Parts: sequence; structure tokens; C-alpha cells
Amino acid sequence: MTRSRKIAIGIVGAAGLLVAILAVGIATFDWNRARPMINERVSAAIGRPFAINGDLAVKWERQPDEGGWRAWVPWPRIIANDISVGNAPWAKAPQFATLKRGEFSLAPLPLLRQRVVIRRIQLTEPAADLERLADGRANWEFTLPETGEPSPWVLDINEIGFDKGRVGLVDEILKADLTVQVDPLGKPVPFADVAGAAFAGEPDKQEADAKAAPRDYVFGWKVAGKYKGLATKGEGKVGGMLALQDDKQPFPVQADVTIGGTRAAVAGTLTDPANLGALDLRLKLSGASMAQLYPLTGVTLPDTPPYSTDGHLVAKLRNPGGAVFDYKGFNGKVGNSDLHGDIAFALGAPRPKLTGKLSSRQLRMADLGPLIGVPSGKVAGAETDKSKDAPAKPKGGKVLPTQAFRTDRWRDMDADVALEAGRIVHDSKLPLSDLSVHVILQDGKLTLDPLRFGMAGGSINSTVRLDGAGAPLTGRVELHARRLRLKQLFPATPAMQKTLGELNGDMAVSGTGNSVAALLGSATGDVKMLVNDGVISRSLMEIAGLNVANYVVSKLFGDDEVKINCGAADLAMKNGVMTPRVFVFDTENALISITGTADFKNETLNMDVTPDSKGFRIFSLRSPLYVKGTFGSPDVGVHALPLAARGAGMVALGVLLTPAAGLLALIAPSANEENACGPLLEQMRKPPKAPAPGKK
Repeated sequence: MTRSRKIAIGIVGAAGLLVAILAVGIATFDWNRARPMINERVSAAIGRPFAINGDLAVKWERQPDEGGWRAWVPWPRIIANDISVGNAPWAKAPQFATLKRGEFSLAPLPLLRQRVVIRRIQLTEPAADLERLADGRANWEFTLPETGEPSPWVLDINEIGFDKGRVGLVDEILKADLTVQVDPLGKPVPFADVAGAAFAGEPDKQEADAKAAPRDYVFGWKVAGKYKGLATKGEGKVGGMLALQDDKQPFPVQADVTIGGTRAAVAGTLTDPANLGALDLRLKLSGASMAQLYPLTGVTLPDTPPYSTDGHLVAKLRNPGGAVFDYKGFNGKVGNSDLHGDIAFALGAPRPKLTGKLSSRQLRMADLGPLIGVPSGKVAGAETDKSKDAPAKPKGGKVLPTQAFRTDRWRDMDADVALEAGRIVHDSKLPLSDLSVHVILQDGKLTLDPLRFGMAGGSINSTVRLDGAGAPLTGRVELHARRLRLKQLFPATPAMQKTLGELNGDMAVSGTGNSVAALLGSATGDVKMLVNDGVISRSLMEIAGLNVANYVVSKLFGDDEVKINCGAADLAMKNGVMTPRVFVFDTENALISITGTADFKNETLNMDVTPDSKGFRIFSLRSPLYVKGTFGSPDVGVHALPLAARGAGMVALGVLLTPAAGLLALIAPSANEENACGPLLEQMRKPPKAPAPGKK
């Protein structure tokens, strides 16, 4: 044997002996002696006091799952007891986190690149106190004390398992003060037993094949405290092993939580939680009013009666443009109205957006009232912002809705929602049908185009535009009523069932103000209406609930039913004051003209009703009437002396050429006899005849 070979064998033998001695030394080393050094190094790395207060042990184990040569590299399995992590200097709790026992296997080679790679870590009785201040400082953010920069060490954990534990959260930004307790269930509960077998099989088959089946529920949890300043409590179940990196391993979650007046129940899965992956949940939501969801979600919804929904929520939290939440195939109720469909909520720039297509078999106007400022019923004990939710009470006989539109919330999100409804219930005698509305909210501007529905055998087609981007709100309403059949408008009036008369009308008004009352009080525009071939009577006015008209009709006609050949109105509005250009009723006995004003700003009336008898058999028609006072408390009576303008009604008709021409457009073609409004309007267009010589 040559000398060089002997030297080589000696070096290899010495190296092997050194490795063996090193392995034996490591295997038999008392790692508790290294605790001070480990505590010091970890404290420096995270910028917080760190301590292993109990026993520390290391066992070396190969990892067959690694494959290849890596399977032969032993990993240290570290078992540490009684661990504590110090808190930020400003935090209230003495410790950020404590742990009774922690076990994990550590990949040795990535440590050279300042990466801590742990395939699985098991925590026993973990506890953490999370805190965040109003300025954004959070005690779960670790920084190096010397530079203020984040730690260069990267923590990579694939799966985390845990035993019973506790988590506290005090967050001044979220206005949260919550405590969560986690305890073992004792016996695992299959996912399908909680989420339902039908939901477990809902996802697309290709997606289902690509993902692993959800694991069993292993732990139960309870939460109590406050969130968004509202009393919060709830309970639920979760799995035992959370996959932080594997986006194909669903983690089972179940919760039933009440926040203020809102209750949410979910059951489903969470995937890739470390990277905010995705949610796939069956969601049931209910509460006293949808408006109460705003502080919880930031979604602007109207103040409604009690509601409930049940649907499938799929959230894509890592969508490039922002997280997207899809609520699919939901069924719900708002008051006594039903809603169905799909909605989506996308978080993006410059603001979130709500989109959806909804349908309903029956909608009640009482449930839709909040959309136009009419308050809805409340559930006792429901927590709301009373300063904003409580409608102002009308004073001085005022009756127009004064509840303010929440335009500040309109600027928080955009929306594009369509609704189709088969039947609308206004009251038992006047059902509406075939509602179609498309709601667009963009940059604080709310548009309903179209807002269309069937009514009394005819149709209402309208467009509503409300601009809440500035202050005060500006609005415009355009409405077209066509072929509304009088016998269906007044089904309880026997005499009206014999008529083939119709109502047609147009309205286009604009206004400024933050409520229905304010908009009408500043409105400018035109209102036109034609009614032909109807009847009018005191009983009809009582049925319609028109108290003022009831008095006027009783004074003009007594209790008799009188045939209306035509009713024509061309009303001008300017700054909330409505003035008739033409307002006449041509009856079989007389021509009734109405003049004066209706002030919507002050909600006052100052109008005269002047009859021009067609014969001498109706003596009572010789006296003109007045209507004064407020909308809520009108004063109606008979003028003591005839008005100077009495008898001028027919003369006036001959000079109002433009209003008459505009009203002619409202005569809708029909299969019945010639519309009775045609001759009247044609007569109005003709110039008045000069009086015969010698006559006055």
C-alpha cells in the first residue's frame, strides 16, 4: 500500500469517526443547555422577547416523503414546552402568545438561506392576544428594533394542527373586542353531517376531482364580545389540521354568529388561508334590516323590513382585480316579499361594485317603501343608528315623506342590479304586475332605467335619476302612464265597471333635495293627464281615499254618479309650485275648471273649482268652491260670492292652444268608440267666437 493511499484512508477514517462522534454528540446532547442561546437568537430575529421556559428536546428523523437523496437527510424533530412570545411595548397584554407544547420537524438545508421550512407543526393549548391601534400599529407585525425593517427570516409552514386554545382580539379600527375559545369535540364529525350531503356534492365535478375531500370537523369554538361596536356571540366547528400552503386541501369551517341584529350561519370550506385563497360556503343570513349590513360589509342597502336569505357563497380572494364574492342561487324574503337570484360583490378600484339579477314571484309595496323614503316596520330590540334611521315626523299638516336618502353611502360603492317581479301587491284591490327595474349606482349617481310595471290593465314606464355625488342631491323623474283602465283602477265602484274609459299621462319633473319632500318642494317640470269615459261620485272619492275631492264632488253633484266625458290636466311646476295651464272635467252636466296653485314646498293648497253648468237643472253648480290649507289639513268650502271669472271657463279654453295640442298626444288609439277627449281638446284649440252685436 502506497503512502498516499494510507494518508487518504486515514483522512477518510478520521472524517468518518468525526461524523460519528458528532452524530452521537448531537443525539445525546442536552438541548436544554442551548435554550439561552436559542432564546437570544430568536428574540433578536423577531424583535420581541422569546423564551422556551420548559424542556427542550431534539430527535433526528429521516423524511421518506421527501424523495430522492433528501429522504436520507435526517431532520431534527423539535419538542419544546412552555413557550412565550413577548408583546409590543405599547400593547396591553403581558404576552403576545403562549404555548404549552410545540412539536415540529425542521428542514436543515433551507436554514442556510434564512428560511424556516416546517412541513407540519402541532400546537398544544395555544393562546394569543392580538391588538391593533387606531393608527394602524398591530402587535402581530414583527420588526427588527435596530432598523425598523421586517425580519429577513421567512417562515414557511405547510400544515398546522392545534389543540384547545384561546385567541383574543382588540382592534380599534374594526371596533372589535372579541375572545375565541377552541376545544376538542371529543369525536370527529364528518363534513357532510354538518354542511349537508347535497352541498358537499355541489361543486363542478372536475373541480371536485382536483380537490381533496374536506376533512372532518375536530374542534368546536365559541366567540363573544363586540364587533363594529355591536354585541357579538357565536359558535361553530373547524377541522383539526389547517393546510396553509396546499390550495387543494379544503379546511372545514362552520359558524353560527349573531352581530347586533344580524345573524349569519355558514358551513363549508376554506382553502389556502395563508394566501387568502377561497371560500366555498352555504350561507344563511337574516336580520332586522338590510341597512344594518352596511357597517359590517360596506355594502349600501336600503332600510328594509326583516329579511332572510339562504344561498351558496363562493369567494375568490386572490382574484387579480380584487376579491370577488358570488352569492349563487339564493332564496330569500324581505318582509312578506320573496327574492331569488345571483349577486356578486367585487372589491376593486376605485370602489367596490355590486352586480346581480334578481327575480320575485310577489313583492309588497310595504316592503319596498324604504326605497322612496317611506319607513318600514322594525323588530323590537334591533340595534340601529337611530339618528339616521328614524324618519322625521311631519309637522303642520305635512304628509310627504321626509326621510333622507343616504347619499353618503352611495359614494362608497357602485351597483348594477336588475329585478324582475311577477306580481306587486299594493293593496287587495289594486294588484300590480310585471315589474322590471334596472338599478345602476355609479359615482354616487343612482339611476332606475327602466322602472316599468303593469297596472290596471295598462303600463307605467318611467326613468328615475338621482345624483348624490354632490350636495344637495338633484333628481329627475320621467313617467309615462298608458291605457290604465278605469274599471280596474276602481274595482269596488259598480258604475265604473260599465265604462271602457282609460287614463293616460306623462310627467317630467326635476328637483333638488335629499328626500322625496325636498325634491317635490323644488320641482320644476310638467304633468299631463287625460281621463275619458268615466264616472265620478262621492262614493268613488271615498273609495279612493281622496277626502278633499270627496267634499268637492259632494258639493257639485250631491250623491249622484255623473258621467265624465273627459278630464284633462296640463300642470306646470316651477320651484315646487304647481299651476294648472289646463285643468278641466267635461261631465254630462257641466264643465268644471280648476285654477290656483299647489305649493309642494310648504305643502299648501290655494285652488278654486269653478263649474259652468250646461243647463238649468243643476242649480247647485252655480256656486264656485275653494280648497285652501295644508295637504294634511285642507280647508274646503263654498265661495260666498261668485268669482269674477265664473263663466269664463269655456272662453279660456279657446286661447290655450299649446296645452290642448300637447294633451292630444295622450289620446291612445283603441278599439272602442272615439275617445271623448278628442272633441273637447279640438274645441279648446279653436279661437273663441266673438259675441254677437248687441250682446255681452
